Amino acid sequence: MSAVRSAPERVDDVLDAFLAERVERAASLGAPYARLWRRLADASRGGKRLRPRLVLAAHDGLGGTDDSSARTAAAAIELLHTALLLHDDVLDGDLVRRGRPNLAGAFATEAIESGLGSDAATSWGAASGVLAGDLLLSAVHALVSRIESPARAAVHEIVDESLFLTAAGEHADVGFSLGAVPADTAGIVRMMEQKTASYSFAAPLRVGAVLAGAGPLVDAALQRIGTQLGFVYQLRDDVLGVFGTEERTGKTALGDLREGKRTLLVAFAEPHAAWREVAHLFGRRSLEEDDAALLRDAIRASGAADEIERLIAEQSAATRREIAAAPIPDGLRAELDALVGRCAERDA
Repeated sequence: MSAVRSAPERVDDVLDAFLAERVERAASLGAPYARLWRRLADASRGGKRLRPRLVLAAHDGLGGTDDSSARTAAAAIELLHTALLLHDDVLDGDLVRRGRPNLAGAFATEAIESGLGSDAATSWGAASGVLAGDLLLSAVHALVSRIESPARAAVHEIVDESLFLTAAGEHADVGFSLGAVPADTAGIVRMMEQKTASYSFAAPLRVGAVLAGAGPLVDAALQRIGTQLGFVYQLRDDVLGVFGTEERTGKTALGDLREGKRTLLVAFAEPHAAWREVAHLFGRRSLEEDDAALLRDAIRASGAADEIERLIAEQSAATRREIAAAPIPDGLRAELDALVGRCAERDA
């Protein structure tokens, strides 16, 4: 467990040094661009550091000894996460992250305060968010290139594969919400595995394993475990997106309902009369708390909330069985088993 607890300390120094280089380089390219990089550095601080923890847990738990490469890879995976959050906020039209203005929100607010109109300011914020995410995606591979390990090429491939899958999931997610892509239960499950599980769980575990010198049997097992962990995590995330509190999650519980976000929670509710009575409110951008409460009540009345809780329990049990059967040391097995519970039971 010590590797997991010490992950932030082992990774933050790498992140801080790398981003400080970028901030310094940007200083000569104009005040707005320098400000963009300073805010990127700020956006990369804090958070749960879940993904770096998984890289280090797999590396250390599998007997890895290349701490420098593991820390660098863990920092790169965290940058990947930040990049995808920046893009996700733009796609969702969100201006708040972790209870405060996100990068797009900060640039938009600053522009309004300087006298720019709201539409232009919003566009400026969105453009800043997109470019910031692009810059960090490039930075991920730049940081991986600094890994001094024969496994460096394999890390590049895992990162590339996870991003390829994540983009597919994000594209489907947006398509479902807009009605551009038909959404059925199988499609929603596939989207969840692609969008969240691939880069948040499977890729970090696999990166740590490959740096520890693990073989294909371990890699395949961690791919399966990571995919299942990510599914459990996203199921709980979707519940929190509707029933969570902003104080705990850092995001409004109105966002998913305003977007018309197609989750399994909504898919399970849709066939029921209770949902059909209020379905016209779902996806309304001007949705306020009173109408959101009606949607939440309909989800509960339909039995969808209870069904999701049963599914979380079932998937947690299946993940624990996969972990028990995996060809990994007992220490790592215990770490992953404990993580199942944290994914299933979290409230933030």
